Amino acid sequence: MAAGFAPPKLKDFILTEKLGSGTYATVYKAFRKTDSREAVAVKVVSKKSLNKSSMENLLTEIEILKTVRHPHIVQLKDFQWDSDNIYLILEWCSGGDLSRFIRSRRILPERVARRCLQQIACALQFLHERNISHLDLKPQNILLSGNVLKLADFGFAQYMSPWDEQQALRGSPLYMAPEMVCRRHYDARVDLWSVGVILFEALFGRAPFASRSFAELEEKIRSDKPVELPSGVRVPPDCRDLLLRLLERDPDARITFEEFFLHPFVDLEHMPSVDSLQTAKALVLQAVQKDQDGQRSAALSLYCSALEHFVPAIHYETDRQRKEALRQKVNQYVSRAEELKALVKSDNKISFEEAKCTRNILTEMSRNQPRLLAALELASTAVAREESGAEDSDTLDLYQQSLGEMLLALAAEPQGRRRDLLHSEVRKSSSHYVSVLCSRVHVQVSLC
Repeated sequence: MAAGFAPPKLKDFILTEKLGSGTYATVYKAFRKTDSREAVAVKVVSKKSLNKSSMENLLTEIEILKTVRHPHIVQLKDFQWDSDNIYLILEWCSGGDLSRFIRSRRILPERVARRCLQQIACALQFLHERNISHLDLKPQNILLSGNVLKLADFGFAQYMSPWDEQQALRGSPLYMAPEMVCRRHYDARVDLWSVGVILFEALFGRAPFASRSFAELEEKIRSDKPVELPSGVRVPPDCRDLLLRLLERDPDARITFEEFFLHPFVDLEHMPSVDSLQTAKALVLQAVQKDQDGQRSAALSLYCSALEHFVPAIHYETDRQRKEALRQKVNQYVSRAEELKALVKSDNKISFEEAKCTRNILTEMSRNQPRLLAALELASTAVAREESGAEDSDTLDLYQQSLGEMLLALAAEPQGRRRDLLHSEVRKSSSHYVSVLCSRVHVQVSLC
C-alpha cells in the first residue's frame, strides 16, 4: 500500500486492506492485537468531513447499533475516537455483500431469493418492533457471513414511529421509494419499497427502474404506469403478488409491515433458525405415531409439515457431516411420505364416486343454505380439477375455501342426517386437500 494511503493507527487493532469508502467514512479489514487475531471491520470516520447533519446521523447510528443484537444485523463491537477520527469496530462478514453475490450469479433462483428475503424480513421485523427505520436498504448494505445475511450501514437509520414523517433525502436513488425521490413527506414504509427493489433485482438481475441518470430515474418513478415484471420470467403467484404490493408507488396502497411479515412468500414460520430442527423432530414423531395407527391422511399431513421445517434445518446446519446425515434421514421421511401419498390417492380415487353421491344428496338437503351450497360447488370443482391431474395452488385454494365454509356450517348444524353427511364431506375433502398439498414433497426436499 502506498505511503500516502496507509490506514490510520488504532491501539488494539491492525488495519489492513481497504474494503470501501464513501463521503464521510472508509472501511478497513482489521485484526485484533491478541492471540485470537479476531477479524473485524473498522469504519473510520474523519471528523473534518462531518457537518452538523452527518454528525447527528453518526451518533444515531452508534446509538442504534449499541442497543440492537440480532443474528441478521451486523454487530457493533466497540467504538473509539482520537483527535482525527471516530472508529466503529464492527463484526466481520467474510462473504462480501449481496450486490456482488447477485452479480456473480446474474440472477438468483427463486428459492435462494426467498431465503435472502426471509432473513431481511426477520431483521426488519426486529427493527420495526423497536420503531427503527433503516432508510438505506440496498444490496450493497446487506453483508454475507457464510450463508447468513446481515443488515449493515445504519448511517441513515432513524428512530421512527409508523406515523412519523421525514423530508430529508436519504439513501441511494435506485432503491429510494417514489415519495422520497419526489421529495414528498415519507415515513417508515420507504423500507418496504426498498425491499421490493432488492427482491426484484435478485430475481431479474436489475432494478425495476434502472436508469442512466437521476433525471431519467425520477421521470420513471413519477410515471403513473404500474410496475411490470419482466416477460418470459416465471415467478410463483405468491412471489408476484408480494413484488407488486411492495412496489406500489402510493405508500397508502403499499403492503403494510404487518401484511409483509405474514405474507406466504416471506413465510417467516419456516425460515432457517436454531429451532427448525426441534420443530421438525416433534412433528415427525407425531407423523410416525399416526402412521403406526393406520391414519394415513393425518400421517401424510404431519410428514409434510415436518419436511417444511426439515428443509430449513438442513439449510441452517453448517457442519457438513451433520448436514449430510440429516439429509439422509430426511430422504427416508420423504420416501415414506411418497408411499403414503400414493396410498391416500388410491383411497381418494375409490371414494370419488361415493363422495359425489354423498355431495349430491347433501346439495339437495341444503337448498335453503346458499353459503353451504356455494361451498359444495367449490368442493366439486376442486375434485374435478384433482381428477384431471391439476394438483396446483388453484386446486388447493378451492379445497381450502370450501372446507372453511363447510366447517362453519358443521359447527352450527344440529344432530341429524345432514350433519352426518356434512361431517363425511368435510373428512373426505380434508383427505383430498392433504393429498394435493403433499403432491410436491419431492420438490420441497430437492431444495435442500
